Amino acid sequence: MPNHTLNDTEIADIRHKLQELQVEHRDLDEIIERLLQSPPHNDLMLRRLKKRKLLLKDQIARLESQLIPDLNA
Repeated sequence: MPNHTLNDTEIADIRHKLQELQVEHRDLDEIIERLLQSPPHNDLMLRRLKKRKLLLKDQIARLESQLIPDLNA
């Protein structure tokens, strides 16, 4: 991402998207836990849900890093 200072609108957009992803991540965590506690469970579905959860975690980390001020600025 280019090094530029984010304006208030960009920060608000990132925070909004971050909140949406965090909610989806928590929801997936709950769904995965429920599936694991009620065998028999669909292994393929569990793998897909876990993969989606990891992708969300990566997206969350990227967005969070965008909100950290550039110390070299």
